[in-house]
Amino acid sequence: MRLVQITIPSGKRETLLSTLDDEEVDYVVADETSGREYAGIAYIPLPTNAVEPVLESLREAGLDDSSYTVVMEANTVVSRKFDELEDRYSEEPDEDQIARDELVAAADSLAPSMRTYVIMTIVSALVATAGLLLDSAAVVVGSMVIAPLVGPAMAASVGTVVNDREMFIRGVWLQILGLLLAIGTAFVFAFVVRQTHLVPPLTDVTAIPEVRERVAPDFLSLVIAIGAGVAGIVSLTTGVSAALVGVMIAVALIPPAATVGIGLAWGQPMVSLSSVVLVLVNVLSINLAALVVLWYSGYRPEHWFRRSDAKRATIKRIGALVLAIAVLSVFLVGVTLDSMHRATTEEQIQEETTAAIESIEGDREIEQVSVTVEYPSAVPFEDPERAIITVGVPPGETATGLASEIKRRVEESTNTSPEIEVRYISIERE
Repeated sequence: MRLVQITIPSGKRETLLSTLDDEEVDYVVADETSGREYAGIAYIPLPTNAVEPVLESLREAGLDDSSYTVVMEANTVVSRKFDELEDRYSEEPDEDQIARDELVAAADSLAPSMRTYVIMTIVSALVATAGLLLDSAAVVVGSMVIAPLVGPAMAASVGTVVNDREMFIRGVWLQILGLLLAIGTAFVFAFVVRQTHLVPPLTDVTAIPEVRERVAPDFLSLVIAIGAGVAGIVSLTTGVSAALVGVMIAVALIPPAATVGIGLAWGQPMVSLSSVVLVLVNVLSINLAALVVLWYSGYRPEHWFRRSDAKRATIKRIGALVLAIAVLSVFLVGVTLDSMHRATTEEQIQEETTAAIESIEGDREIEQVSVTVEYPSAVPFEDPERAIITVGVPPGETATGLASEIKRRVEESTNTSPEIEVRYISIERE
């Protein structure tokens, strides 16, 4: 529920109050005695989704930008007429959807001051980088809680659909600044950590599981980012707290941005490249999802003659976002296919290992215990480097020639040439 307060311009009192009567809403009018150009102040309790249509009717009746309009949250309204009004609007779709003016104010409030934004972004990037290098999921989650990235993403989309160029530019600029700050902070911090040996020496930073998760983005990354964008804008349009949704958006942006900096600090360009693609896909998908949901929800500029401009801007920006995501998705397709190829290769190695054991087993009891396939790094598009096969044999026995037989079969079936390492363990049965 909302309590709407409007200042009634002199000479328009009867017209505006008549409009409220036509809308069958309750209101209270107080005389304005300051001697200015206002005749009174109207207090109007309304269901949340009734605010926009009622304000639209008042604008058509003569309420203009010279009047003050204040929309406040109301906890309780006791009135039989209000209950009837609430029942009437409950039949409308999106009964929790807030008014356009309230949406703009909410989006604007989500974007903090520049000083706060810079400090919180730097701190969140530092915490994320530390969490990644320590392989601590809890610390990485903590960095997402304090990241202030939800505001700029929402502001850019809202600015587009309501044709507020200043809000749009500020949202885009803050997003770019935030990502550059996060990457730069992560690089400097990771470089210092590496040079001062605050973590054990690593030749391959993808050996850390938390880092490895961010260097092979596939199409599931699109699902996460689009989900974050939809959740963010739905929380905004319904007046729900965006704090938790902000964490989800930070999930898609802060850890990958920190991984870019870590890759640069460790001198591993493929790690940085993969993470850059993930960051760009995520930020573009979040903006695209938010923009589409906002437009579908029916938000438009206040003045009708600006709606065509907003429509053109929205279509152009949606088109640009879709094109950019499509280009970046070439990399995602490659990673997805590479993941499928790796799974197939590992399955073939498993099968060829079983066949090799059966071919040389004879009267001996050889039991396949495990097969582990290792790659040079977690970076995609690499062939397997080594296969470690653990087999069980009776005490004192080995399986001579098993490694060479497995290698021959693997090379023929997979067109790769990994090193084959066979490890024997003694298995005694009674």
